[in-house]
Amino acid sequence: MTPMGASAHRLLVEHSERLAQKFYAPSPGVWCFVGNGLSNQTFIEGPEGVIAIDTGESVEEMRAALKQLATVCDRPVVAVMYTHFHYVGGTRAVLEAFGADVPIYAHDRVVANLKRTSDDIAPMYGRGLVEQFGLALPATGLDSMPNVGLGLIFRLAQHAPHTPGFVPPTITTDRPMTWRIAGLDVQVTPAPSDADDSVTIWFPALKTAVQNLVWPALFNVFPIRGEEYRDPRVLLKGLDDLLALGAEHVLGTHGPPISGAAEIVTRVRAYRDAIQFLWDQTVRGMNKGWTTDELAARVRLPDACDADYITAERYGVAEHHVRQIHNGLKGWFDGDPAKLFPLEPAERASRLIEGFGGRSVVRTQAVAAIKKDDLRWAIELASWLVAAPADKADELQPDRNLLAGALRIIGQRTPAANIRSWVLTRARELEGVGSLDRYRKHRFRRDSIVADPAGSVAILRVLLDPHRADGLDVHVRFEFGNDRECGLHVRNQVAVPTDGSTASISLRVDPELWAEFLTGKKSYADLVADKRAAAVGNKEDLTAVLACFDISAPR
Repeated sequence: MTPMGASAHRLLVEHSERLAQKFYAPSPGVWCFVGNGLSNQTFIEGPEGVIAIDTGESVEEMRAALKQLATVCDRPVVAVMYTHFHYVGGTRAVLEAFGADVPIYAHDRVVANLKRTSDDIAPMYGRGLVEQFGLALPATGLDSMPNVGLGLIFRLAQHAPHTPGFVPPTITTDRPMTWRIAGLDVQVTPAPSDADDSVTIWFPALKTAVQNLVWPALFNVFPIRGEEYRDPRVLLKGLDDLLALGAEHVLGTHGPPISGAAEIVTRVRAYRDAIQFLWDQTVRGMNKGWTTDELAARVRLPDACDADYITAERYGVAEHHVRQIHNGLKGWFDGDPAKLFPLEPAERASRLIEGFGGRSVVRTQAVAAIKKDDLRWAIELASWLVAAPADKADELQPDRNLLAGALRIIGQRTPAANIRSWVLTRARELEGVGSLDRYRKHRFRRDSIVADPAGSVAILRVLLDPHRADGLDVHVRFEFGNDRECGLHVRNQVAVPTDGSTASISLRVDPELWAEFLTGKKSYADLVADKRAAAVGNKEDLTAVLACFDISAPR
């Protein structure tokens, strides 16, 4: 039990101690602020001033880090560097304090990666963050989070309202580069890890590396929120390059610094080898013809990995990582004939329940499995009950509660933060106290639409309902003023972004009105009838096109 009342595995609770807020000074002129949020903020002092590395999730978070820096150093911040695109939300605090001309260094994919997460995949990405980091869980009580594995919490309450303050980098590279920054030679090497824009930053004169490879937990080959494949082979190269530096201090985007050349070699090598173990043994099993379920059951990390938190399962779990390695190499089909053409989930669940003798029999077995601590089987049985249609509406909630209860037990017992967060978030939703429905639909932001209305048109292709578009072949040009034009051709039940030059219909619309439509404040009919819009061409076809997309109707 934690001070906030969370019921959690002892090892996960203990993990909070190493993630607690502390301003580390591993060597003169080198500082790393741990516990100010999910990520660290690192500061390196050079002859010409201070380099700030990573700026956290918000302007308020970075202001707190700068305030902490001021207690030990009165030099100005003369440069900002990003290790990757995840923790770049507080940069405006630096520019406000030290001038708008402070240069910002990063990999050249940072901006593209940020845009990707807020465009086509925004609902999935946002929901994944909520599930993985426990953002919908209460701050106190049994379901509260002791920590989120890589940090104490995603965002500290004292940093509210968490104002976004990302500023695009001004100097970028996609290859190894040596820059002269703040009077120091700084070597930057691309080192993909959980993002393809990650870099290792090496200060030869200080024997100090800042990187996003070694975490305070086993590397997450598979994040439970879902992400593009993180190839362990690529990560291993980055780790070998890091080891070859001969660093005396290794600072990370998460967790405490590691100091001492021998200590670094011993621990980072063990971390590296644990990842190779997962790769090698997964491939070994695949070569033997093991299915993903067999891989998950048979590939287990060596016991020695529990001796150091950086190789322990305090974030994700190995059985999920091996599944992801399989899928990254070979795809989803693992040779199990039952997975070749499976039934639709609700139909499969209904048939399984019928085969077992009915809902009451399955329910009895699920309860018995929980009592026997056979939680894997209990979850499967209860999942059938939840997935299959019930004869009476009031039957389903007890079954949802049954599944939630099994998930909650796992949440209280797992030492992995990601797993705890996910199962508790799902349990609460099953119980009806934490719906994530708002994260299952695309929510456009008015300011983003007004700033880039053409970009919002392109996103519509992933909101197309193919049934509503059946039989349509209509090409529309959108004109937003100031030479901002684009097109969308709905045909063959897809929406194809174009430049609009050959469109048969044109819609001139004020960006503010377009934002009102996409955010659900205006209906299709309201849009075409509004004086701020003018259509040329077949209005019935235009209305048919606009009605094809999953956009909330006005309230």
